[in-house]
Amino acid sequence: MSDHVTDEARVIPLRPTAPETSRTPPAAGAPRPPVLVPRRGPEAPAPAAKEPLWRDLVGDVLRRERLAQERTLKDVADAARISMPYLSEVERGRKEASSEVLAAAARALGLGLTDLLSLAQGELTRHTRAVSPRSRTAPARSSAARRDGMCLAA
Repeated sequence: MSDHVTDEARVIPLRPTAPETSRTPPAAGAPRPPVLVPRRGPEAPAPAAKEPLWRDLVGDVLRRERLAQERTLKDVADAARISMPYLSEVERGRKEASSEVLAAAARALGLGLTDLLSLAQGELTRHTRAVSPRSRTAPARSSAARRDGMCLAA
């Protein structure tokens, strides 16, 4: 074995490199290979609208309620005993808040946890109906089959 250590590092490319055919530029009059660009024709389906995330809906409800009461973020965060930056991130949908944090924020706004979640569920229902309205020929659901209830899973 050799004790000689080189100062060179082995470089591993992050992307596979194209096979090198030649390093000489093409001749001035040589035709260039065609560039294929994928087209979206009328046969290509439009991307489906994404449903909003639950944390976005809850955050929107919290912010709307806070602004309706003309309260500052600091005031609500202090009343809820959570940090102001964290409450801001929850309102912006950046954090998935625990049920304890959501309950504290709701209480600070004079709401119960069920009130907050019902408002968020209403937003989801409105958004879902706006994105995918049912056709007039679709059969109406019976009152037993309606999904107006709330389900909270932890």
